[in-house]
Amino acid sequence: MITTARSWKGAAMLTARYTAFRAREPRRRRWSLEDRLAALPRQGLPLDAGVEIRWNDRHVPFVEAAGQRDLAVGLGVVHGHLRLFQMEIMRRLARGRMAGLLGPVALDVDRSLRIVGFSRAVEEIRQGLPEETREWLAGFRDGVNAVIESADEHPEEFRLLGAAPEPWTLGDLVAIGRVAASDFSWKVLRRLLPHSDHEYWPAVWERLIAEGGSPVPSYAGNGRNPGPEDFLAAFGRGGSNSLAVAGERTKSGAAMIASDPHLGVMLPNLWLIAGMRAPGIHAVGLMIPGVPVMALGRNEHIAWGGTSLHAASSDLFDVTDLPDGEIATREETIPVRWGGEGRVTIRECAYGPIISDAPMLGLPKDRPLAMRWIGHDPNDEISAMLGVQRARDWDEFRSALDGFAAPAQTMVFADTRGRVGKAIAAHLPRRGAGPPADIVRKREFLDHWREIVVGSDFPAEFAPERGYVASANNRPPPSDVPVGFFFSSNDRVDRMSRLLDGLSEGGPDDLKALQRDVAMPSSERIRRGMLAVLDTQAADTPGVVGALASWNGRHEADSRGALAYELMVHHLLRHLHAAYELALYLAAWDLTAQLARDLEELPRPRLEKAATRAARDAQADFRRHRTWGAIHRMRLEHPFARVPVIGRSYRFSDDAIGGGNETLMKTAHGVARDTHRVGLGQVARHVSDLSDPDANDFCLLGGQDGWIGSDSFNDQYALWRDGRYVRVPMSRSSVAREFRHVVTLSPAGAGHREHRHG
Repeated sequence: MITTARSWKGAAMLTARYTAFRAREPRRRRWSLEDRLAALPRQGLPLDAGVEIRWNDRHVPFVEAAGQRDLAVGLGVVHGHLRLFQMEIMRRLARGRMAGLLGPVALDVDRSLRIVGFSRAVEEIRQGLPEETREWLAGFRDGVNAVIESADEHPEEFRLLGAAPEPWTLGDLVAIGRVAASDFSWKVLRRLLPHSDHEYWPAVWERLIAEGGSPVPSYAGNGRNPGPEDFLAAFGRGGSNSLAVAGERTKSGAAMIASDPHLGVMLPNLWLIAGMRAPGIHAVGLMIPGVPVMALGRNEHIAWGGTSLHAASSDLFDVTDLPDGEIATREETIPVRWGGEGRVTIRECAYGPIISDAPMLGLPKDRPLAMRWIGHDPNDEISAMLGVQRARDWDEFRSALDGFAAPAQTMVFADTRGRVGKAIAAHLPRRGAGPPADIVRKREFLDHWREIVVGSDFPAEFAPERGYVASANNRPPPSDVPVGFFFSSNDRVDRMSRLLDGLSEGGPDDLKALQRDVAMPSSERIRRGMLAVLDTQAADTPGVVGALASWNGRHEADSRGALAYELMVHHLLRHLHAAYELALYLAAWDLTAQLARDLEELPRPRLEKAATRAARDAQADFRRHRTWGAIHRMRLEHPFARVPVIGRSYRFSDDAIGGGNETLMKTAHGVARDTHRVGLGQVARHVSDLSDPDANDFCLLGGQDGWIGSDSFNDQYALWRDGRYVRVPMSRSSVAREFRHVVTLSPAGAGHREHRHG
């Protein structure tokens, strides 16, 4: 939220720029698909031969080239064409250069980003890239730069800010991969650390570790003002569902796969859909803008998906007593638009950067904390995912994943022979068995980081007897090396398992229905517990209590019961627990499991008193709102929508929506009693039937194009809402038939392919 004088000044500058911008462009132009494709560079590109990009009516590309480097150039053109400003933001986050675009309002953000050090290992990674990966990245870079160099007009955000995109380098591409690797555990650490100085902390920590559940990111928001880690997490992989069904359970006899990543809800979407073909690579799937690999999708032989493992990829160390001679200090200058420059002092030691110095993290300054993060090591996820794209079987898939360090993932596998599997993709320290003694480690624990274990060191599952695998950020199988300590509840994985257990001769439509499922199994236990201590005859609460009693457990948008349930949870928590207990509920553990335990274990008089008060308070809210969708809103908006005055013109939809915190169709909302927006949820969907190379269906919450005003900026939202998909075939004949808009990229003369821009 904008609260400081500097922030208000920055907002005022942005508002003034917006006013001037609208004076120049009083009406936002509408851009048809033909308009947008006409802006693509076509001649004189750094290619060895021509590249053909076919587009369907939803602005989804299929890129075909005679060589892999040329294919990478074509993909760079696609990403630059569709998501140039989004990529610019990711690059500036990675480099700590937001103030150079947004002015003094972003100076503390840049200081914090530079202290955390996303770019710390970038140069070492770049220098160590295999030649094949280097050529791939260079081609992609050249494609992006061709879009910049040929553009007659830049996206609206650049025009409003009076800025222009800069050329891209290989280091920039590596750096935004580090942003996408931001660590899930940072959310947990930041929310728990303020409690760690209190006398109740040892007992709380023991309980947290014993329960091992965390509602982050399930209970996203919780009424807090967003911190920098929330913005960064929007670009990382915070949640997700992924499953694969073996041939013995499908109608075709081939395997099927379904994945839906859960990330921050915003426009443009944080994924784009694409297809590609060149000798040695033939794949369709979802890509992160600026990251030139298929994060999830399929090739001719296998399909893959993934969910956040919620691994402990970071450790905090108290360095209060570390001698000054063991701390290196340097200063960096930060360019500040409209404000000259700022400076940041970065302190580093053997335990990592001292992140308690970062102003936006809000950590106690009297207790210096250093952070060891696997993302500070020179790992190469691009090469790993290129290996996955080319893999033909389970062994090649697992071998490729050993190079994947962060963000830690549970990867799901399916192949054309009907087999399925699940494996870990992560690099983690060889920690000893047993839970940590505290949230901050003793310094001798750094010895555990001297040996790093990789994915193949952890248990995997291949061709299971039950005929499917499923993952939903739940706890992985036990292993000699602890993976992590805080995982999502089993709500989603149990719901998937229940639906898949009943599946025989299944087809893609069954998986599509599963992706839209809005039942939450744990709610039944809590519903029964609340009804058991409520006076169901109370005259002043028949509406909310009656709706709760008759509820079917589904978070449908028009459900009165779902509204009654969520209102009762909200008010009951506040009548049962003191403020500090409630803060820990919302910050640290599986709220639903903890509330269910309260309802079963707390003294009945205490429960009855709290439930009666909760029902009375909930009744007033229930009369106002009447249905779940009246307060549970899918608001699709650009990040500029949060800026005062100008925000209204960057809001694009506000609809009632179903789902909830732990439903398969995840639409996370925190603990709610009033109108709220979904902050994190199911932002994309993928379903493939491996019996048919053309049976690959995708959908984005939003649209494919990041260009505001484009017909494809938000055109898939209606598909997402209604459970419809965009087909992306792989066979040449189907691509030619369904992707009717053709753009051909032609090479330049000899010498044009020289290495440019670093």
